[in-house]
This record gives sequence, C-alpha cells and structure tokens, in this order.
Amino acid sequence: METVSRRQLLAGSALGLAGALRADPLGLPIGFQSFSVRELIGKDFAGTLRQMAALGYRSVEMCSPPGYEKSGFGSLIKLKASEVRGIIQAAGLTCESSHYGFRELKESLDDRIAYAKELGLKQMIVSSFGLRPEATLDDWRRAAEDLNNIGEKTRKAGLQAGFHNHNGEFKEIGGVLIYDELLRRFDPKLVKLQFQVAVVSIGFEAATYLNRFPGRFISLHLADWSATEKKSVAVGQGVVDWKKLFAAAKKGGVKNYYVEMNLDLLQTSVPYLRQLKG
Repeated sequence: METVSRRQLLAGSALGLAGALRADPLGLPIGFQSFSVRELIGKDFAGTLRQMAALGYRSVEMCSPPGYEKSGFGSLIKLKASEVRGIIQAAGLTCESSHYGFRELKESLDDRIAYAKELGLKQMIVSSFGLRPEATLDDWRRAAEDLNNIGEKTRKAGLQAGFHNHNGEFKEIGGVLIYDELLRRFDPKLVKLQFQVAVVSIGFEAATYLNRFPGRFISLHLADWSATEKKSVAVGQGVVDWKKLFAAAKKGGVKNYYVEMNLDLLQTSVPYLRQLKG
C-alpha cells in the first residue's frame, strides 16, 4: 500500500466524521476483515490500521494471532491483548469480533477467552471447521456439536460464538445441503452465523437466508461479484442487491459487517457503502 500523507489522513478523518453524522448502513460503522491486509499487518500493524481508517473504515475484525501466526499475524503474538486494543483505538477503530481456528478453540479455549475479553471483543467467530473435502455429513454434525459446546463456554464468559461459511458449506451430501444441516444443528443461542456474501458467485443469496432465519445471523462479510466478468468487484458494482440485503440484515438483527476483498476493492467499496446510509 502507498504511504498515506498527513493531508490524506485528515481527509479520511473528516470523511469518517461526516459518515458517522449521516449514519452508515444499519447505523453501524463500516468494517473490514484484517485477513484482507494480512501481509501489510505483518509489516506494520499500527500503520496499516491508520491507513485503513484514512480510507473511511471505522471497525476492524481481527484474526487470532496464535491461530493465524503463519498468515501474517505472527508479529502480534508478542503483544498483550491490551496493547493490541490500544493500537486499534489509537487508529480510530473499534474491534468487537475476531476470527479463530477451530482447533485452537478446542485446545486452548480458556486462554482465547481471556485474550478476547482483554481485547474487548463481543464475538468469537470460527473461520472454518477445516474438514477434509471427503468429510461425511456426520463429520459436519460432530463439528457443529463441538462448536455448540464451545459456544456454551463463551456465552458464560459474556462472549458470542459464531461460524463463518465458505463455498464448501454450500455443497450437498446425499441430497442435504451442508449449510442447512449446520443451521439445524447449531443451538441458536450458543452459535450465531457470520454470512459470507461472496457465495453469491455460486448462486446463494445472503438476503434469502437472513429473511428465512431472522435472529440467527450476527454479522456479514461483504463482497460483490460480476456475473459477466466472473470475478470479484467492489461493493455496489456487481450482482448483489445491497438495499435488499441490508433491509434483511436490519430485520434479522445483524450486529457487524466487514468488507473482505483485496486492497483496491476495499478502497473503492467505501463510497458506495457511505451512500447506503440508514
């Protein structure tokens, strides 16, 4: 990423203030998923957050440093959660959610809960079950039950557990769509869903699920898709009906949303989201 000048930083701050005054979609701050800029974070965490704030972002979803050590977050392991929180706040950002590996929560849950509380999180999201491609439906069911057990413990600690989908959950096993089976298996109080809007590329619409299952979804990962070019595009430049989606999200009680695309698309998505205020 190019270095952001002081003038650009001030302009970004003004943009953020104006956006806050007229309210972003759902009346919530526009967020980004830190995995999108993981290489930059590995080199300069504080600087990267300041640059993202200058683009107009006001919220960041983190990734667990130990769980994502080899994906650009290893340099944060040496920092206390309170120090990470301070760096995030100094950049003008908030942080209520973080991604975790399934295995690290099963093996080190007490430690991760303590870190999450010190960081100031409200949500702990499992990014993937990490099941092999040939996993059976029973494998998925057992993983769902394991996450229910994790969710029971996080709930007692005042934190909400969640599950993030990828394309793999939208495949069928024996005529059963994996994602629908997970919805049946997750305890609605213990495990909420974070919907990856990018699955529109394989024919699944986020608004359909948000309307069918109000109250089950806690957050969204935003991405758009060009059906003609067959590639990801900035929010508002593809096939997603964003007004319909945010109306469904408001009805369903979504608490956060995070843009998750490459840096160029992160930058060009902000203006469109700004005009979807309310």
